[in-house]
Amino acid sequence: MLQKKNAVLVDGVILNGPIMDSKAGEKFVEEACKIIMEEVIQKADDVTEKVCEWRAPEMLKQILDLEMRDTGESHQKLLQLCRDVIQYSVKTSHPRFFNQLYAGIDYYSLVARFITEALNPSVYTYEVSPVFLLVEEAVIKKMIEFVGWEEGDGIFNPGGSVSNMYAMNLARYRFCPEIKEKGLSGLPRLVLFTSEECHYSMKKAASFLGIGTENVYFIKTDERGKMIPEELEKQVERARKEGSAPFLVCATAGTTVLGAFDPLDKIADICEKHGLWLHVDASWGGSALISKKHCRLLHGIHRADSVAWNPHKMLLAGIQCCALLVKDSSGLLKKCYSAKAAYLFQQDKFYDVTYDTGDKSIQCSRRPDAFKFWLMWKALGTTGLEERVNRALALARYLVEEIKKREGFQLILEPEYANICFWYIPPSLRKMQDGPEFWQKLHQVS
Repeated sequence: MLQKKNAVLVDGVILNGPIMDSKAGEKFVEEACKIIMEEVIQKADDVTEKVCEWRAPEMLKQILDLEMRDTGESHQKLLQLCRDVIQYSVKTSHPRFFNQLYAGIDYYSLVARFITEALNPSVYTYEVSPVFLLVEEAVIKKMIEFVGWEEGDGIFNPGGSVSNMYAMNLARYRFCPEIKEKGLSGLPRLVLFTSEECHYSMKKAASFLGIGTENVYFIKTDERGKMIPEELEKQVERARKEGSAPFLVCATAGTTVLGAFDPLDKIADICEKHGLWLHVDASWGGSALISKKHCRLLHGIHRADSVAWNPHKMLLAGIQCCALLVKDSSGLLKKCYSAKAAYLFQQDKFYDVTYDTGDKSIQCSRRPDAFKFWLMWKALGTTGLEERVNRALALARYLVEEIKKREGFQLILEPEYANICFWYIPPSLRKMQDGPEFWQKLHQVS
């Protein structure tokens, strides 16, 4: 190479030489994709396969050979590592994988992920990500229609927890815009309200944003886990008497444990009366909006100021796929988060710079998560997505009826969504008297 004509040598490095062996790389991708096809996709619905080939952590460390070395591994060793990773990972597409709020495989969403992984885009300016920015705009517009707003704004985020944090910060900015420049000093004690059954991300967001977890007022819920509006009203009035400044109510549409839907209309009445931002965490329950039969669960959601909705849950878009939708269409989202980085978001570009959405995100590099939802939606249509929701809730109803027939299973309450809460009581405890000892043993069984 040193004798090659026109070779450019700097600090002992030939700059115009090959970066890597592209033929070997292409061969590795081809063979690795074959392994993925055979071991993951084709076995996705095979009930004879294990959900997880369980190994204890120390044993798994030895099997996987996790150490990074000075020299690279061989082609065959790398392929074997790929097989090992698949073998010892949890198969979330397995028919018997029952875990937190997601399961299964959608082939169109999967292909969308393959495409975006191969293209490796970042969604912040139109010039660097033209297709994916337009896709995100189209998906957000359609989701906004299902919420029931005539117009709005939104952005895809890495998780419902981040969407909730976005909404909390946006509500605070609307309440006191000067916080963006002046910070927390001089502000009154800000207070927000959410239910006892809310997602833990509300406490995390309050901590992260400097509001403080003590300033999150948890509102009592009824026997079904729904926020009690009268209790909310009492707590708002209590906060005002204390000299605090209420600014936000977070209602939940589909709680994590019971699958409860807060009474949004009544909560919206209270928010309007007291001038509070209403955020609805519909990360889990938002997909019911797609179903004509079950959208009634979210009656009143159109009155919210912001909504978190995760298509990667019930609709099976690949993780992660989470949107924050905002009713405001005046640019509040961008005003709140914009840093006006002139080196990236120049205002004198040769196209309409309103398509540069990166300045309304707390991220710079951002994945095109809307694309997997879009391709899936294009493939199935709204009708196909609706059938997916209806099927999930029909399966839930079927399981409830089977639990009622089965000895040793005790249903806790009739579900209104896909969450089914029950106890399994083993034969050794079925004749035991109800009391502290019984419950201690039953908890150990669970």
